[in-house]
Amino acid sequence: MLRRVRGYFAYREADDRHSAAREIETRGFALLSNVFKPSEIAALAAEINQVFDEQSRANRAGSGRTPDDDECFRYTMLNHSALSQQATANPKILAAIEPLLGEDCHIIANTAWRNPPNDASSHGGQAWHIDAGPHVPLPEGVTWPADIPHPVFAIGVHIYLKDCRLEDGPTGVLEGSQLSGKFPPPDESMNDDLAYNGKQVVPLLAHAGDVGLFVSDIWHRRMSTMEGDSGRFFLQVHYGRRDIAQRIQTTETTNHLSEQAIGRAKTTREQTLIGLHKPFFYDG
Repeated sequence: MLRRVRGYFAYREADDRHSAAREIETRGFALLSNVFKPSEIAALAAEINQVFDEQSRANRAGSGRTPDDDECFRYTMLNHSALSQQATANPKILAAIEPLLGEDCHIIANTAWRNPPNDASSHGGQAWHIDAGPHVPLPEGVTWPADIPHPVFAIGVHIYLKDCRLEDGPTGVLEGSQLSGKFPPPDESMNDDLAYNGKQVVPLLAHAGDVGLFVSDIWHRRMSTMEGDSGRFFLQVHYGRRDIAQRIQTTETTNHLSEQAIGRAKTTREQTLIGLHKPFFYDG
């Protein structure tokens, strides 16, 4: 764990206040119960549903999704929903992530997910992946030292707006895989029984008002839906260290460049060099 000292990061000794942060650091994930009251969740869900109703989908993932699949998402939620922005600053969430990302961490992406039930286009069953990184790649045969805390660069947070049961295809995580220094094996991308270091998948089962948190490097996926799937509905917030760029808007929309600089960048590498990137992790 860490804290800011004169602008730099310094080691932070954990105490009883940091139980959730310690769990995220060691296991790679945590689930916080009853973070939001039922009345708060009802109001937040209503406001997010209004955004879905009033705004058309944005094809942020390019050819990676079908139009029906992309209908499940609304991006840049803190720009469109005051209650979404308020929810991202919940003290219980910040208490869990700030000891790992720093007191000046910020939101790098903010997307609402509304997966319909029993629908082939509902994102039902997703490949094993990591959201970014691995931030510390390791060669074969090398393991992360047990006596050195693994750094955390970004944390994904799900604020559950309805119950998420096993039938609904919850997010599944593989405990400890954030320490692997590797991404999930491509030939196992849809394997429901994939394990890491002897540990089986842990489904993040939640009630409305709970909050799930997981580090970006952990192997995770939406588990396959089952008979009785009632869909999923949650507000996703990604928090990153201060030195990780925000991805709330794509770089095509929001950048630091003049029209002249953009015009001079002709090749793909010239464009990425000045900060114009195609949508990738966190962008969609």
